[in-house]
Amino acid sequence: MSSTESSPDPPLQRTPSYIQFTPRHAMASFENLVALANHQERLREARKMVWRDRGEPAVELEDLWECIEHAGRGGMRAGAIAFAIRASVNLVLATIRMGRVPKHMRIALIRHAIFGQDSFRFAAMLGSFVSLYKALLNAFPIIFPVSKMQSTLRPSPFDDEGDMLEDDDAMEHTLKVPLAQRQARLSLTAQVHQIWVHKKTRRWHSLLAGAVAGGLAVMFEKRSRRIVIAQQLFVRGLQGSYNAFSSKRGINLPHGDVIVFSLCSAQIVYAFFSRPDTLPRSYIAWLTTASGAPAEAIRMVRDINRTSKFDVGDLKNILQREDLIPANRSVVLDSMQLASAPVPNYGTPYPPCAAVHPWVASCTRVPLPRFLAVFKWAFPIYGALHFVPMILFKRHQFLKNPLHMLTRAGWGTMRSSAFLSTFVAFFQFWFCFKHWLHAVLSTQTIVKIPQGVIDFLVSRYSFGLGGFLGALSLFVEEKRRRGELAMYVLPKGLESAWLTARGKGWVFKTGESGVVLLTAMGMGMVMSIYQHDPHHLSGLVRRILYQFIGAN
Repeated sequence: MSSTESSPDPPLQRTPSYIQFTPRHAMASFENLVALANHQERLREARKMVWRDRGEPAVELEDLWECIEHAGRGGMRAGAIAFAIRASVNLVLATIRMGRVPKHMRIALIRHAIFGQDSFRFAAMLGSFVSLYKALLNAFPIIFPVSKMQSTLRPSPFDDEGDMLEDDDAMEHTLKVPLAQRQARLSLTAQVHQIWVHKKTRRWHSLLAGAVAGGLAVMFEKRSRRIVIAQQLFVRGLQGSYNAFSSKRGINLPHGDVIVFSLCSAQIVYAFFSRPDTLPRSYIAWLTTASGAPAEAIRMVRDINRTSKFDVGDLKNILQREDLIPANRSVVLDSMQLASAPVPNYGTPYPPCAAVHPWVASCTRVPLPRFLAVFKWAFPIYGALHFVPMILFKRHQFLKNPLHMLTRAGWGTMRSSAFLSTFVAFFQFWFCFKHWLHAVLSTQTIVKIPQGVIDFLVSRYSFGLGGFLGALSLFVEEKRRRGELAMYVLPKGLESAWLTARGKGWVFKTGESGVVLLTAMGMGMVMSIYQHDPHHLSGLVRRILYQFIGAN
């Protein structure tokens, strides 16, 4: 056989029809994917340091050392965020003042805004509160273990942050069921958290932890700011406690927010004309501006309420006003002559209406101009409150449908401005009407009315009644904003009522410890509700607490 026949055939060469990658390229692509995944994971971890993801489960802690370690991490995170927030707010305020500050002091102004004492105090307050609260809340179940589940798990139609679930069919079914029999759904992470709460903690755990942590943490702030913090926490605790109690007992008070607002307005208006020392100076200045009445007329009312007299110098100042019309000038001159007589005669037990509204002679023509003036003054203020949060916090909705959002914010601004204008215009009408009615009832002889009832119309308490009736203008405001307005005036009304009662000897003096005690009470109520019934707190409070504290 020849050599050609015995040699094997060469292998068949064929080019593959698919794409081939060399191992080196494949390894490089795999390493890039791994690096990208690690980078995304680090970004997520970094983001959690600033913003807590929704649905974060509760942390299981086995011993006291783990509680201290967990509390320390939470406190440092809360302190850093608080420092950044306070420094940012101070920086914005400093930027607004920049044009009025000499150039050589601007760097110092910015440095003080960021690294000033206020930023460190705010960070120390929130950081210490979160640390102490987390440590106590997680340590109590270890020190005082709960042998069995305290109560049956009660689902609610809210997710992990207390927001309503977005399943329309489920919510429609839920709303058709009576409140007492309503059964709604929880997300899986919310179920885990609720099971942890009911198995691990009692209500007094969060109540005591919040009270102790709040009372000690508030001492890091300045004394001038402690009372504001204490008031806000106390009223938020009252709000959450009432919501939880009324939901549990099936109590429904119609228009409770309007009633609270009216009662607080009655106290505030009474204090404005009779006990201005029980209100903050800034609030008195704001009320004076909103009323539109001359400051001299307001002083005259206060003097009459306290001493049944007024200072003639206030009438002289009113005579020098440019907007004083001739018809009212003659009335003011007559009042001056009576009060300046050798035997002073102050005439009626109230200042003349010509001094209260010197630009209009007829009392019946005052409410409409007062309404328009207050509306014009309040419109830009409420416009900022409606438009700025919409652009900052609802940016995606605004970009998606700007016309609808702008229309909604504009309508809300008009309603808010109309609410305040109606309040002021009604009270202006009430001021003149009650004095006119007092003069009519005092001179008539047809109907016998006790003089004490008639004199009520010119007493200091008649101003409180006018504030209560004027506050019913809150019905003009949007329903969802009524509760927030009630929470705004509630601390001022409570503070004024307490100081008034203390001045009359009805209540005891608390001294420096009163603010700390009030903070402890308020924070205890807030944290008890937040830990067990978070949906009874307002959405803003709930979200702030969730970002700073988390599940536990």
